[in-house]
Amino acid sequence: MTQTEIKYSVVVPLYNEQAVVQELYQRLTKVMQQTNESYELVLVDDGSSDSTLEKLKAVADRDSQVVVVQLRRNFGQTPALAAGFDNAGGQIIISMDGDLQHLPEEIPKFLEKIDEGYDVVSGWREKRVDNLIMRKIPSRAANWLASKVSGVDIHDFGTTFKAYQRQIIQDLRLYGEMHRFIPALVSLTGGKMIEIPITNIVRPSGKSNYGISRTFRVALDLITLRFLLGYITRPLHFFGKAAFYCIVAACLIFAYIFFDKFCFNVPIFGAHGPLAAGGIVFLLIGMIFISTGLIGEMISRVYFEATDRKIYAVRNIYTKKSR
Repeated sequence: MTQTEIKYSVVVPLYNEQAVVQELYQRLTKVMQQTNESYELVLVDDGSSDSTLEKLKAVADRDSQVVVVQLRRNFGQTPALAAGFDNAGGQIIISMDGDLQHLPEEIPKFLEKIDEGYDVVSGWREKRVDNLIMRKIPSRAANWLASKVSGVDIHDFGTTFKAYQRQIIQDLRLYGEMHRFIPALVSLTGGKMIEIPITNIVRPSGKSNYGISRTFRVALDLITLRFLLGYITRPLHFFGKAAFYCIVAACLIFAYIFFDKFCFNVPIFGAHGPLAAGGIVFLLIGMIFISTGLIGEMISRVYFEATDRKIYAVRNIYTKKSR
């Protein structure tokens, strides 16, 4: 089956999920067969230490529509998803977790929205069953902050359960924990997206492999996201703001010191030694920010020229013949 013949690809990263592999496969197969379209299941083993890989290989041995991608070690959810996307050949790509907290039976709801013309359909765990202190509160805070930083008005950035048009996902490069911010990254290209409620249930077996320890990494990725969304093609503007504030602070300090010196004959180093040192530090920091911004500008230009990547995305081209 060639890449263009596949209608749907379901990408599922798994890490130590031996208890649910068979049920996951059976439920996904049942749902996808009901679409009456060609499909494939791209199951990514993210360096599992249990028998997950063996069970996945057994499934692949008897079903030609199953593709198992084995990673050399446990890289994490974002690299596992990226590996799945790179090996998926479908026109529509659906991603979901492998622990059965995402119900395969809800996939048709995503496909309906894709058929309506949306580029991305994102799940929303409207009624979460997670622990209030360890999961719910941090998640709500992170989602609120991500929404404000990105300007994308969705409720649930964290869920993996999403559906994508192939042309949207194939050009994305994912790093860190950036898979959760795909809707925000898609907004850079003007992708059309919608959010739909999904059922959130307690894991049928095992324990979560992703805990509150990810919060710090996600917070750092939010900074990266803000830079990517607003300043990837103009890094000097990002660092220039910080440089401006530092230089203004230095100028105000020096103005005050010189005012005292020339109006009241106050000795600079005798009365304002620490303050003068602070002004010099602010000035130096401002110059460092400007230098960093200029270096960023050069790196940005080398990146876009070396990769031949455009700083815009075209949805369609209309000519007289196409009307």
